[in-house]
Amino acid sequence: MDFSRVELSDEDQKFLDEVRTFLGEIVTEDVIRRDRETGDNFDEGVHLALGAAGYLERDWNPDSDRAFTRVQRRIWELEKRRAHVPWVTSGTTAMIAKSVERFGSPELKDEVMPKVYSGHVRLCLGYTEPEGGSDVATCKTRAVRDGDSWVINGSKMFTTGAHNCQYVFLITNTDPSAPKHKSLTMFLVPLDSPGVEIQGIRTVDGDRTNIVYYSDVRVDDRYRLGEVNDGWTVVREPLNAEHGAVDAADDGLQDVSIMMHQAMFMAAAVDKAAQKSTIPDPNGRRLIDDGSVAYRLGRSVARLEASLSAPSIFGRVALAQTMRDISPDLMDVMGAASALPVGTDGAADDGASEYIYRFAPLVGIYGGTLEVFRNMIAQYALGLGKPNYSPVKT
Repeated sequence: MDFSRVELSDEDQKFLDEVRTFLGEIVTEDVIRRDRETGDNFDEGVHLALGAAGYLERDWNPDSDRAFTRVQRRIWELEKRRAHVPWVTSGTTAMIAKSVERFGSPELKDEVMPKVYSGHVRLCLGYTEPEGGSDVATCKTRAVRDGDSWVINGSKMFTTGAHNCQYVFLITNTDPSAPKHKSLTMFLVPLDSPGVEIQGIRTVDGDRTNIVYYSDVRVDDRYRLGEVNDGWTVVREPLNAEHGAVDAADDGLQDVSIMMHQAMFMAAAVDKAAQKSTIPDPNGRRLIDDGSVAYRLGRSVARLEASLSAPSIFGRVALAQTMRDISPDLMDVMGAASALPVGTDGAADDGASEYIYRFAPLVGIYGGTLEVFRNMIAQYALGLGKPNYSPVKT
């Protein structure tokens, strides 16, 4: 493994400087504060500015004349995290846009993709159902063909960003009599369609997600992605990306695992706690001089570094579990003032540890729970077979 520093060319250094300056101008303290307060993980002004400056097309359109080089893409990803660009809706849009390009009709691509690149169209995921849990293939939302259109009825939970998006990447059941992976069809449903109702839900960490109801929603067939009853083919690639089940790039210019954006919040909190621990109080005492504090900070750093180095789906589990493990320690070390959120006078670390403490439970269920991913590791990496939940015979 090569740990040497990448030497940037003059062109790439110029790109880094431009990006850092640009993001510093648009992602203000007010943007960050508002994002934490609303729990939206999205800022329309920032997103539109990225589109107007051409960064969204350079990032998401590999056929663009100005598409990022591999080094530029890595710089872009790291600088977005450094600046704390609101990320969730941008991330779902990027994921779904690839499927639209691959499986969408020419008419649909002409309607959607230019506005995706400009920032005026955002896309969200319509997978989970109220009784479905992490197994998206147990879909009960029905789509019934009616001439050249489809009529959709059902509901979806945790459609994060729906209130800021124009389309939902919706998994539906079009053949209830077929095996579950052979009964699915994907649609890109306009969220302004009659019969769509979006209701906000607040998670324990203060984030905003949604339940979306579909009542006799009529969708033209041109919004279908892929073949009828072959939706699993369409949804599998974005699901794999969300799970982190993707091959590593040969050049090493990518994240070791998914969840790295979330991990950077954790790294920032650890850095702030370490920095604060070295500042003397009015009596000249430093937190770091207490052996228990030094031990707990050291253990947090060690766990953080180990999780950052874990690859693929293993890293997805390691990062989420580490955030759960070390956030209480950081808050305890910083004291009662660590419970104050970002932008609050007197906050021990400007809300860094408080944020990851609230954030940690959600990181453990994004794209599926940690238990699901541990079962996947056991089954596919360790060859232990499928889990058996049947009652024990006595």
